[in-house]
Amino acid sequence: MAGSKRGQRRNNRETGSYYERMAGVYLTEKGYEILEYNYRCRFGEIDIIARDGDYLVFCEVKYRADDRKGTPAEAVDYAKQRVISKSALYYMTVNGIDEIPCRFDVVSIEDDRIILYQNAFDYVEI
Repeated sequence: MAGSKRGQRRNNRETGSYYERMAGVYLTEKGYEILEYNYRCRFGEIDIIARDGDYLVFCEVKYRADDRKGTPAEAVDYAKQRVISKSALYYMTVNGIDEIPCRFDVVSIEDDRIILYQNAFDYVEI
């Protein structure tokens, strides 16, 4: 059983990476400059960090094969927003970034339909 769970996590990670790259291509076509994929720190993970004009963008990518569990964007709940916010603050602190406006975007992928939600949520206080 443990082996199958490990295999499931690997498959989920591979699926996630595929859709994160798809979102990255989409964002690049929209004029974003991708700075980093899968930024990890002790607080969590940010799928894509990018520049969009003057903004530093922290982007969450969510995929769903269908809407039985809700839309992909609905999966970015308050708890997830808090993890992304803490991770973004850590990224900015470690990199000495303090005078650049930032925002939180969500890329929702359902089947092959991509929807970009710019400024999807505000920073969640820690």
